[in-house]
Amino acid sequence: MLHPRKLPPLPALRAFEAAARHLSFRMAAEELAVTPTAISHQVRLLEETLGLTLFERHVRRVSLTRAGTHLYPVLRDGLDSFSRAITELYPQIQRRAVTVTATTLFTARRLIPALGAFQKAWPQYELRLHATDEAVDLRGGAADIAVRYGGGPFQDLVAEALCRERFGLVCSPSLALSRPDQLAAMTLIHSEWQRRDMQPGWDRWRSIANLPSLDTTSGLRFTDESHAIQAAIAGNGVAIASLVLVEEELARGVLVHPFGPVIEGHEYHLVATPENMASEDVQAVCGWLKVIGSR
Repeated sequence: MLHPRKLPPLPALRAFEAAARHLSFRMAAEELAVTPTAISHQVRLLEETLGLTLFERHVRRVSLTRAGTHLYPVLRDGLDSFSRAITELYPQIQRRAVTVTATTLFTARRLIPALGAFQKAWPQYELRLHATDEAVDLRGGAADIAVRYGGGPFQDLVAEALCRERFGLVCSPSLALSRPDQLAAMTLIHSEWQRRDMQPGWDRWRSIANLPSLDTTSGLRFTDESHAIQAAIAGNGVAIASLVLVEEELARGVLVHPFGPVIEGHEYHLVATPENMASEDVQAVCGWLKVIGSR
């Protein structure tokens, strides 16, 4: 008599493998397009099923226990073998292409870092990224879905709020900036974005921070906001930047946000034609974008 394999729930195994590979519940959540809470729940379920502790939980990281270290390579190799077998079948399956257009900076700092995780989680889709700071013609088929910054108007299109922009002061921790009065001795980094009405600069920040004596006329100036961010990372000065788009650098500690105020910007929206928004392909990509946007 054949007996069924005694296996824990497959979603729990998959969540554990991703978390063990990244040593991060957050990065595992991004890869699997779920929330970190969902990863934590699945890992707890697996631990309860096995009666073993698989991770040591630290303040901002996790590490594998002896049991987790024993289980991980076996599970990893098994999933890799399964993936290779499925990949060999893909030439027989037509991959579906979905084109996402977004601003240059959003594409570079949010979409591209998460692209590998998308391709692993959704191999049936060919994701194409179209980076531009201009609004493309979605009705004309230039893209299937857009990530647009601002409130529209989105005439004859379907729009769904993704996340709200936030701007704040960022710099390298090497500057040891901790008080507003220290800014007078710092180099201010300016970025000249095309839509100045949608991005606050130093003058607005100074006004909200009630620092009328701060000289905002001098400093380093960049026409590309990504170059301004790199200059801040290198310790060349202090910048007013999107906290949404430098979240990874803040998490890694190469940038710090030493004090406020934080200025709320406009919302990012997912925008598509009604026909595209209703399609299964676009909805799958939207689910991935919502995970990215909710980080």
